[in-house]
This record gives sequence, structure tokens and C-alpha cells, in this order.
Amino acid sequence: MKKRHSFSLRKRQNRVGYLFMTPWIAGFLLFTLFPFAATIALSFMEVSSTIRGYEIRPVGLDNYVTAFFRNTEFVPALGEFLMMIVPYTFMVVVVSFIVAYLLNHITRGRALFRTIYFLPVIIMSGPVMWQLLDSQTVIHGMALPDDFDSLFLLSILRSYSPAFANLLSGVFRQLSTILWFTGIPVVLFINGLQKINPSMYEAARIDSANEWQMLWKITMPQIRPVALISTIFTIAQLSTYNISSVYNLIRTATANTSQGLGFAATYAWIYSLLVLLLMGLAFLIFRQPRAKEVSLP
Repeated sequence: MKKRHSFSLRKRQNRVGYLFMTPWIAGFLLFTLFPFAATIALSFMEVSSTIRGYEIRPVGLDNYVTAFFRNTEFVPALGEFLMMIVPYTFMVVVVSFIVAYLLNHITRGRALFRTIYFLPVIIMSGPVMWQLLDSQTVIHGMALPDDFDSLFLLSILRSYSPAFANLLSGVFRQLSTILWFTGIPVVLFINGLQKINPSMYEAARIDSANEWQMLWKITMPQIRPVALISTIFTIAQLSTYNISSVYNLIRTATANTSQGLGFAATYAWIYSLLVLLLMGLAFLIFRQPRAKEVSLP
């Protein structure tokens, strides 16, 4: 009887979930499904613009062969994307969790501090953000230096690992961009932290557990599903902005009306498969371990 009740409750919860997803599903079927299928077909075509319109000619796998073996920019751009997306995603998720953890422990003025932190995400829309990133930061008429190579910490790291020091220097240069992408993940982490049962922390304090132990033994396991969602969201968000060199190649190929649409579709599909592969890797890292069944004698 209890098993049947839990099954019916789960069924009702699934219905509510699908009900909330209905607008997105309708929008996908009406506005996205056809371009989605057309992009697959265009990746196997050569599309050229003439005075009579677009001429489409099947070329098989020639676009994919060109992308991997003839084009001198696409494969290096994929490598640059991987070198960018991994540290950026790590920094965004970690910083988001730290900020959310601190904001969740604030007792007075909690709503004010959350609004102050999230307000730049609302105000700094895409065009405004890129104008700020493309221009130099100036204070009192003097440009701020963006060279962090003279920092003492980076000098020490460079003596052990120049590659890691250069990577960390690049992260410092793009710190404003990283903070910009933490807005939504912070909201997700705060929501996840508030859903943790407080009685778990009370029981841990009774057992003389300190804050560090409760963080690793209670908070981190409970927040793992939210970390998965935040990681997938961050990968998808970073991959659709022009900080990715592959994204810029796709835009350039799309603007080429002579033979660019076929290559743009090919680049987009290879790029999409790589992004999906990264999301699958994130799912393997953050997936919940299966509960072991204990057989009673």
C-alpha cells in the first residue's frame, strides 16, 4: 500500500513538472524543431547564394572532411574552446557556490545583499557588457593595467608551472566576465541550500560536528544535483557567447553568402556535439551514487 502511494505521488509530481514544461515544449515544436532538422540537412549540403536565390547541392561528408582536415582554423578553435570552457566553468561554479553559501548564512539584510549581488546581472545586458569588455577601464583618466604577470603569487607559480601561471593570469584578466556569469548559478545554489533539512545540521551539531565537517558531509552531498544543473547551465551559457572562438567562426561562416551556410551548419553540429559531450562528462561527475540495497536476514 505504501509503495502504491509513493508511486501515485511521483506520478502527480511528474504531471506537474510536464505542465510547467508545456510552454517550452510548444515553443520548441513550433519554432525550433524545423531549424534543428534543417541544420542537420544543411551540414551535408553546399549552399551558395545567387541572383535566383539559394542553390543547394549535396556534398555528403565533404563539409566535415573540410572542417577537420582542410580548414586551418576550426580544429585549433576547438582546442581553444576546451582550454577556455573547463577553467571558466570550474571558476564560475565554485565562485557561485561560495557566494551563495555566504549569502545563505546572512541573517540581517539577506534580501538586500542578494538584490545587490544579482542587480548587475539584470542591468548588464549583452550589448552593455560587451561595450565594457571591449573598452579599457579608465580611472581618473589613466587606464588600469591588465598585466598580472608581475604579481608575486604568479611569479612563484611560473617557476613551477608556466602553463598554469598563464592560465591563472588569464582568469584574472577575465574576472569581470566570470563574475557576470555567476548570477543565475548563485540563485540556483541558494535555492538548493534552502531546501536542505535544518534538522540534519542540528543532529550533526549534537554529534559535535564542526562547520567544515557539516559542509563536506551534509551540504556538499545534498547540493550535488544543483551543482550539476549549474554546471550544465554554465557550459551552455559560455558556449553561446563570443568569448568562444568556435562561436565566432560559426557567425563568420553564416555571414558568408557564397558557400558559408553549409560550413556554418557543419561547424555548429560539431560544436554542439562537443558541448553535449562536456555536459555528459559533467553528469558523470555529479551524478548521485546508487543506494546500496541491504538484504535483511
